Amino acid sequence: MTSNSPEDKAAATALKVQGNKAFAGHDWPGAVDFYTQAIEKYDADPSFFCNRAQANIKLEAYGYAVADATKAIELDKDYIKAYWRRAIANTAILHSQDALRDFKTVCRKEPNNKDAKLKLSECEKLVKKINFLKAIEVADPPSAFEGLDLDSIEVDQTYDGVRLQKEMTQEFIDDMIERFKNGKKIHKKYVFQIIKAVRDIVHDEPTMVEVEVASETKLTVCGDTHGQYFDLLEIFRLNGYPSEKQGYLFNGDFVDRGSWSTEIALLLYAYKWLRPKYFFLNRGNHETDDMNRVYGFEGECKAKYNEKTFRLFSESFSALPLATLIGKKYLTLHGGLFSDDKITLDDIRKLDRHTQRQPGQAGLMMEMLWTDPQPQPGRGPSKRGVGLQFGPDVTKRFCENNGLEAVIRSHEVRMDGYEVEHDGRCITVFSAPKYCDTTENKGAYINLGPELKLEYHQFEAVPHPDIKPMAYATNSPLMNMM
Repeated sequence: MTSNSPEDKAAATALKVQGNKAFAGHDWPGAVDFYTQAIEKYDADPSFFCNRAQANIKLEAYGYAVADATKAIELDKDYIKAYWRRAIANTAILHSQDALRDFKTVCRKEPNNKDAKLKLSECEKLVKKINFLKAIEVADPPSAFEGLDLDSIEVDQTYDGVRLQKEMTQEFIDDMIERFKNGKKIHKKYVFQIIKAVRDIVHDEPTMVEVEVASETKLTVCGDTHGQYFDLLEIFRLNGYPSEKQGYLFNGDFVDRGSWSTEIALLLYAYKWLRPKYFFLNRGNHETDDMNRVYGFEGECKAKYNEKTFRLFSESFSALPLATLIGKKYLTLHGGLFSDDKITLDDIRKLDRHTQRQPGQAGLMMEMLWTDPQPQPGRGPSKRGVGLQFGPDVTKRFCENNGLEAVIRSHEVRMDGYEVEHDGRCITVFSAPKYCDTTENKGAYINLGPELKLEYHQFEAVPHPDIKPMAYATNSPLMNMM
């Protein structure tokens, strides 16, 4: 119960100062905690809510950020920063019209604010682009692979890399790794070849791939890598490069935000092509068109290769499996569990992901890519503004009904790189350390041997060339918000 006494206000202000210190140290969860304590002591200061909104934006809890900014505006109708933060949060969850309204308010209240004018212009362009794409959208578009004649594409004599023939080779991958480290690209013919080969492989895999860990082998589960190529190479350096003894499962969100997303996607695809039975890819919520348009992958494909590259990747993403069942014990999927307790593994097996290419705003696919755990029992509205949250009782029932030990998921930053929740039944793994160059989190990955015991490994971010996150997110109000 809050009060408005001077003593409580002073105590709350002191907590806000601690929150500001945590925020300055990039400890976003700590900042949220201090701002929440301040609000619990004194809930009449709009800056407490506005500051918590900014910390929630850093945590990608955009739904919470919108709610906090809205509360700040209710307390002070002229609080420019709150309109600004609500606009950024709405942009992040693709509520572009709502964002546009708030950017217009900021420009009206501060007509000389150049940053606001720039963001308004970017948001207007984004809304026009979204509306245009909706207008030309057809129910069943032709395949981007239609008419793709790889044999007709010549690789000129000046190309200085290893040449790819009809099959992927370790030699080509080794050369590609070094080229990407040195800021070079591979020839567009090879890009097209790799994407087509992998699209064909994953298209024929079930919606839920079922794998066993053979004797004398290891399977490593990695979470989001988000275009952080040099940190991906650090995983391989520490844990071993993919081989028939060292399998990998990458649990979605390979691309967007980080500015080496094409490099990561092509490297993961090349390994999938080389060792399809030992290397697995689950789709994440960022392997989708609407996210790629806002968070950089579309722009990066066009900048480094061409628009055709993005369209091929887009179609291949929609062919990716949505889940992997490891040893009949661990369901691994990007987001989390469902709005209905009746959902079973068989429902996932039966899901036709090829008919519905994009996850949309509701349904099984959306929930598999977007939902998050919460500590409270039951289900609740999503802190992101998309999907929902599920409690420990939901996880317990799902695991018991389906004979599982746990659900392994990704989708959220964890400061330690991983977190075990819901009495051990819900495990989050996140593999992008120092996320977006601003969050002081570790990365992590999980190893499983034939006995299916989970071994957690943490790692730190490594240096990378001086290219900022979201470098290719053209016409997005999210540019430079990090």
